[in-house]
Amino acid sequence: MKAKKSFGQHFLTDEAIASRIAASLTQAKAVVHVLEVGPGKGVLTKYLARQDINLRVVEADKDMVNYLVKHRIVDESKIIFLDFLKLSLAKVFDGKPFLIIGNYPYNISSQILIKMVNHRELVPEMVGMFQKEVADRVIAPPGSKTYGVISVLVQAYYRGELLMDVAPESFSPPPKVNSAVIRLTRKDNSVLGCDERLFRTVVKTAFGQRRKMLRNTLKALVKDPEILADPFFNQRPEQLSVAEFVDITKKLSQPET
Repeated sequence: MKAKKSFGQHFLTDEAIASRIAASLTQAKAVVHVLEVGPGKGVLTKYLARQDINLRVVEADKDMVNYLVKHRIVDESKIIFLDFLKLSLAKVFDGKPFLIIGNYPYNISSQILIKMVNHRELVPEMVGMFQKEVADRVIAPPGSKTYGVISVLVQAYYRGELLMDVAPESFSPPPKVNSAVIRLTRKDNSVLGCDERLFRTVVKTAFGQRRKMLRNTLKALVKDPEILADPFFNQRPEQLSVAEFVDITKKLSQPET
């Protein structure tokens, strides 16, 4: 069974790493429902299936679905034959909270993260394999060169940690990039206390020209130009914490004086 570029497939072959990833869900006892994204040949699936959880898998490649069924890696009734990005997360476990895990297709990994954030009330924890560069961006702290839009949008609601780096030779075919496994744990307070749509706009606009100061990049969003006189707006976006982006959003939400 060959990997398909159209699905961004790189099959994990290192059994030890698969076992470690499967054991990395810290909330599996409290939240028994688990969704694996992109199981492929099931190297991770078989370790998950041994746990006392209610496991379902979502797979967009019909050949992979057939492989999983033929080799009895997971019961056919537990397989959702669909693109994860088109899946209604509220329907997977009838509105009950669940954990997400997987060796994610690298070509849609950022979209997977954004979908999780948009359904954070359902997903208290995620563990997964990402391209190393993407993993670094997701958990990067303010001030880092890799800190950007995805960092802020994920860290607004989740705490991230690096679990392990994974070399290309752990896959078939080997990707041309290094990989990493990270864990994201939802924060206790998943409400920012500001206009969250405007918050996303502020973050994306600020990082759209990350080398410019905020007073220049956010000018179009400001109702009261006097706000920009604050020295705070002399900073560049990578210097700001999530809390500071929230504060900016609140300031921009204030009516003109």
